[in-house]
Amino acid sequence: MAENDEGKREPPEDESHRGVENAVLLGFFVVLVAAGIWLLGTMADVRKAQDCAGQGRRNCATIDVPAR
Repeated sequence: MAENDEGKREPPEDESHRGVENAVLLGFFVVLVAAGIWLLGTMADVRKAQDCAGQGRRNCATIDVPAR
């Protein structure tokens, strides 16, 4: 380890940015999990619509009713 003028030791370069790297990896993991959850929800909605249409039903689209 290198010493500065006051005798304090500085951490090596590879250890000084470990916290930043961990935060970036955690953020990437959170985004990846959120994208997976969104994708699963979208796939479930498509499957429901395909099942409805496959049974020969009409008006299989989701109808959003505004709250009163």
